[in-house]
Amino acid sequence: MPVFLTEEWFSQVETLTAQAGDLNLSPALQNLIINLIVSDSETGVKELSLAAGKLQKGLAEHAKTTLTMNAQTLRKVFLEFDMTAAMQAFMTGKIKVQGDMSQLMALQTAKPSPVQKELFRNILAHTQL
Repeated sequence: MPVFLTEEWFSQVETLTAQAGDLNLSPALQNLIINLIVSDSETGVKELSLAAGKLQKGLAEHAKTTLTMNAQTLRKVFLEFDMTAAMQAFMTGKIKVQGDMSQLMALQTAKPSPVQKELFRNILAHTQL
């Protein structure tokens, strides 16, 4: 099982995402592109993006918003869909925002599809934390 945010993990995410197929997302999530800069004491700084409901290695060219956070916050918010953790992290400065704040509102209010939730559960199940 690959360690979170390593090259092997990104490869595993890519494979699981391809296997998931169409995520059947709401238009708000389908059109959402957010860059994520994640720092972790073990893996260093990693750049990834959430585009069309999928986590991808590297920054997305057309993202209007960039979030900076630690690996634990990324896991809680994006893999576990823990919106309480998201609000707490934002309020305590564990998530820093650059760019268009309205993207965060779309992220907070749009509900992930059952297919997207299942994909992220699979990613989490195949992740060594």
